[in-house]
Amino acid sequence: MSRILVIKLGALGDFVQAFGAFASIRAAFPNDHITLLTTPPFAELAQAAPWFDEVTTDRRPSLKHPVALFRLSRTLHGFDRIFDLQTSGRSKTYFRLAGRPRNWSGISSGCCHPHANPSRNEMHTLARLDDQLRAAGVKPLDRTVPEWLRGHGPKIQGRYVVLVPGAAPHRPQKRWPVTRFAEVAQTLFRRGITPIIVGSATETPLAEQIRSLCPQAVDLTGKTSLIELGGVLDRAEQVIGNDTGPMHLAAAMDRPIIALFSEDSDPRLTAPLALTPGRTTILDVPDLALLPASRIEALLPA
Repeated sequence: MSRILVIKLGALGDFVQAFGAFASIRAAFPNDHITLLTTPPFAELAQAAPWFDEVTTDRRPSLKHPVALFRLSRTLHGFDRIFDLQTSGRSKTYFRLAGRPRNWSGISSGCCHPHANPSRNEMHTLARLDDQLRAAGVKPLDRTVPEWLRGHGPKIQGRYVVLVPGAAPHRPQKRWPVTRFAEVAQTLFRRGITPIIVGSATETPLAEQIRSLCPQAVDLTGKTSLIELGGVLDRAEQVIGNDTGPMHLAAAMDRPIIALFSEDSDPRLTAPLALTPGRTTILDVPDLALLPASRIEALLPA
């Protein structure tokens, strides 16, 4: 039995988009021991998934700290094959820390299965991961809904639509004004549909702003694990939000989504894509501050 290491550190959207790659690697090596190296926020999610025999965490220590480097190096040793699906500047250095192993898939200089496609940086993340697997001799599987995420989280009665008003705090241009989300919430309530607000605890102030204008909205920010969030999204009639992690989870659950993009990010590379054609709507505008709520309201369930 071979020992295989898969490296995928995050963020949430990137991690979720690797679900298909994880499943493909497991299918290619059904009887081998597969370990995932990820960051602590995704450990519980990974442990619930059917693809890994073991999950270990990388706290991303400074690469200038000798003791931390030694510990990280020990974590990376002892594997027969390694898939670096992070392919970042940081993870490139892990090839050297791992002792330049013979079977390494990634972008590290000198690795035996390089993803050397000159167009890799112009590929959507899903296509890039599939292309990397092919370069390593692994057949990419078609994406499927992660059944293991279904049924979790609070059960919400009646029809509901999920709103995702957050995004990376250091990139405010990725956020549609919260007052517009509130307008959409009001429209949903008038149609007999409950607005559900999700996100991390740091996004609770956004939920409070929405609820100040639409008190019937339900605030779940900071109240669900990622596993529970997957279940909530799976049962939603629609999911509307910025370019941020939960939108990718909604797409993985194959829900109808409306994803909002500004010129701060490129949907050709990072858009959340549902499995079923026609379930993904991308609104790509130069400045989200100029996007009226009426554009989204026209796309809401009746």
